[in-house]
Amino acid sequence: MLIGGAKPRILVVGDLMIDHYLWGNCNRISPEAPVQVVDIKKETTVLGGAGNVVNNLRALGADVMVMSVVGDDEVAGELSLMLDNAGCDRFLILDENRKTTKKSRIIASHQQVVRYDKESKLQIDELCERELVIKIFETIHQYDLVILSDYGKGVLNESLVHKIIFAASGAEIKVLVDPKGEDYSKYRGAYLLTPNKTEASLATGIDIVDDATLLKALKKLREVASLEVPMITLSEDGIAILDGEIIIKKPTVAREVYDVTGAGDTVIASLGYCLAKNNNIEKCIEFANLAAGVVVGKLGSATATLDEIEEYKSTLHKSSIESHIKTFDEIRKISQKLKVKGKKIVFTNGCFDILHRGHVSYLDVAKSFGDILILGLNSDQSVKRIKGKDRPINNQEDRGFILAALESVDYVVNFSEDTPLELIKVICPDILVKGADYEGKEVVGSEIVNEVKLVTFIDGKSTTSTIEKIKNKL
Repeated sequence: MLIGGAKPRILVVGDLMIDHYLWGNCNRISPEAPVQVVDIKKETTVLGGAGNVVNNLRALGADVMVMSVVGDDEVAGELSLMLDNAGCDRFLILDENRKTTKKSRIIASHQQVVRYDKESKLQIDELCERELVIKIFETIHQYDLVILSDYGKGVLNESLVHKIIFAASGAEIKVLVDPKGEDYSKYRGAYLLTPNKTEASLATGIDIVDDATLLKALKKLREVASLEVPMITLSEDGIAILDGEIIIKKPTVAREVYDVTGAGDTVIASLGYCLAKNNNIEKCIEFANLAAGVVVGKLGSATATLDEIEEYKSTLHKSSIESHIKTFDEIRKISQKLKVKGKKIVFTNGCFDILHRGHVSYLDVAKSFGDILILGLNSDQSVKRIKGKDRPINNQEDRGFILAALESVDYVVNFSEDTPLELIKVICPDILVKGADYEGKEVVGSEIVNEVKLVTFIDGKSTTSTIEKIKNKL
């Protein structure tokens, strides 16, 4: 899905907080006042603010260092433990004059009823800023990218932001900023900012109502913050950037929107992850749009994994054909996740040399037996052993590509053995499908699956007959 090699290491600096959720049902109105009475069934906490950016980066597979200033209080201790559980490194300065932010939300029947916050919004003092700056300058060369997550709680004051951007610039590292407030000169020199349309309108003084005003706003952002990539997120319309004097829009599609909480954190995290792996900005925007599409379909501050993004992309019929061709290791992980989701896996195999109507019909019927069809494809060498030295006509790359493009086929996996037994062991499918010519014969792997299904071929449709027709016409 993504171009790039090693796991990126990303520094996140910003306002850390805890998102606290009280989940329940509402069946009556209070007799004391005209308000809902929520019967709480469950209580959960997750990292919020810059912590949600951290969670999103970790879900994508990045190594993360987070730096911030928090209160010297019980909530800070809870937050530190959550960061440990998230598997990220941290450098937190405890300030007894601050109160660590905790936002509590009451959710009744999948709807947010009310939110109440406990926090401090004072700017960090000079001592805390100095400690952060020293740590950042000492370690800046260890990172592939820096994300500043500004929630306006006082950590990212203008002085600190300028020093971070200066340090990153000296190390030739991009800085991405989720901005707050109306004065974006505070972020001057960053690679890009991720304001939404409302935030960009306030910051530029331009009411964004069409492409003409969008262009003016993007140009103003570039001028005010000296950005390499002026960007504005457009909710359901995706993301817009300015390339020279031209607007480039990348739309997004959400299947269902349950909650937009944290969607901005997902956008900047996925952009950062993709850029840190040396992808171009347009590819990164497409990736970020997909990640955002995943999280708005979940309740509460959420994350998107690479697998979820790939699956989501497939449901939008935008996945590349190559993304359906998997290795043994990849299909093992995919199969395990499909089983957890309760999906019924169907497996079949064959040479599928010179694809014809009989093949397509057979695979269509096979898919009808379950939710996911995985096709084991004989390698070129195994085809030669089975069919003879003149076969296959089409090599395994070409055969796999064509099969992966079929609507009925979810995944294609090449195997080099004479039988697919080892692949069947890896997948552990629910149903094994073979041709009707296996009636009364032993089917390899039948002892592993729950059921074997036999499918009748269409008379006169085979690769051998196709080859004979071609020979007769020569």
